[in-house]
Amino acid sequence: MPVKIRLARGGRKKRPFYRIVVAHSEAPRDGRFIENIGTYNPLPENGQVVIKKERLEYWLQQGAKPTDTVSSLIRKQRD
Repeated sequence: MPVKIRLARGGRKKRPFYRIVVAHSEAPRDGRFIENIGTYNPLPENGQVVIKKERLEYWLQQGAKPTDTVSSLIRKQRD
């Protein structure tokens, strides 16, 4: 049961908004997920990232692998 930390798209057409979720790797992009751990809004100039750090650390310790995009968002938030 591999678990991924990835983005789930929301918002309307041409106004994207993403939730950062923990989901099974075989689940559809906007489908079922285990837990919502944050949000990402790419529309402001620098992009707005909000992540629950405790839950992120928990899932990383459990072996969840973040996608490349989520990894870059995590690095942005830490800087």
